[in-house]
Amino acid sequence: MKKLIYLLAVLVSCGLVKVSYAQVRISLGANINYQPDWGPVGYDHADYYYLPDIDAYYSIPDHQYVYYRDNRWVHATDLPPAYAGYDLYHGYKVVVNERDPWLHADIYRSRYARYKGRHDQVIIRDSRDEKYRNHWVKKEMKEEEKGDKKEMKQDAKADKKEIKREEKEEKHGDY
Repeated sequence: MKKLIYLLAVLVSCGLVKVSYAQVRISLGANINYQPDWGPVGYDHADYYYLPDIDAYYSIPDHQYVYYRDNRWVHATDLPPAYAGYDLYHGYKVVVNERDPWLHADIYRSRYARYKGRHDQVIIRDSRDEKYRNHWVKKEMKEEEKGDKKEMKQDAKADKKEIKREEKEEKHGDY
């Protein structure tokens, strides 16, 4: 009986280890398709970007900015009005894969202070690496849609002109 209980305990604990291992593997998987177009290239997985120019963070899974205001950390979908004009495509981003990195803000501020004002980072939007294909295919599709819409507007305008011309001819009996 003791052997049976021992064997059962071993099997249950092995099952728990496998479940927790699977959960860790899922959270460490690639998230390239969820990273914004303005994110830096070279990272299959990123949880946060630290933005040293404005001392703020961007949460990739939550699509939110985290910044310090009024003595507390604010989570918001937009940057505060003071940084509304900040150019995310040209500002430097530091990939951070630590939970709640703003709780160690002093460390990140001092470690990455030298990156303030740097504008030489290649971003996902500008990369032609195959792993970012979904990003630039989306961009090309958007541009193609814009072209299609423009063409449709031009066609509609031409159709209206043709209809007016025909109505005018009918009215004057020139048909």
